[in-house]
Amino acid sequence: MIALVALDIAGTTIDEGGAVYRVLAEVVAEHGTPPPDAEVRRWMGADKRAALAALTGDPDAVEQLHDRFVTRLREAYAGTPPKPFPGVPETLAALRESGVRVALTTGFDRRITDTILSEVDWKVGEQLDAVVCASEVREGRPAPDMIHRAMELTGITDPAQVLTAGDTVLDVQAGHAARAGHVIGVLTGGQTRAELEQHAPTRILPGAADLREILDTTR
Repeated sequence: MIALVALDIAGTTIDEGGAVYRVLAEVVAEHGTPPPDAEVRRWMGADKRAALAALTGDPDAVEQLHDRFVTRLREAYAGTPPKPFPGVPETLAALRESGVRVALTTGFDRRITDTILSEVDWKVGEQLDAVVCASEVREGRPAPDMIHRAMELTGITDPAQVLTAGDTVLDVQAGHAARAGHVIGVLTGGQTRAELEQHAPTRILPGAADLREILDTTR
């Protein structure tokens, strides 16, 4: 039985064209040395403050860098607005109609998260049951804190009844750390099947829109 589906935002439920990692790399490069692509990829899915601290090696500048990142990313989204991946709104509706709670978890803080959710007109109590940002828990991914918080907010106590899904290695690691019953990797984001498979998701799907087939087999 699946009682809660906890989904990543950028690259999983929302198509934002990879702007987050382009902007992240730009901000890091402007601060010092352009980051190698492999290093940026290693921080995909992470708390963006943690990523900026690691990629610049300058933890004292994190708040200033993060403010610049937020401003630049909002500008990018104003030019090319984020949108749900095809079929995802219908999948979220079908999950909730069947009694499954739906939560979003993200490495963004509320400023970016609220910008994205406003753009796609998703609200808690309508399309969603909870939204958890990395800045609202003790540790971001790969720690399980955001998933645990989503469970608290939706009244789910058994991790075996939780399905997590995301497009990054850190999403998969967080799902396993939370002991989720289903840990799904999706291929709509920045990391490849081979990268995800190294961390043993229970399944890899083309996208979050395909989650209904798992629900159909677990009833």
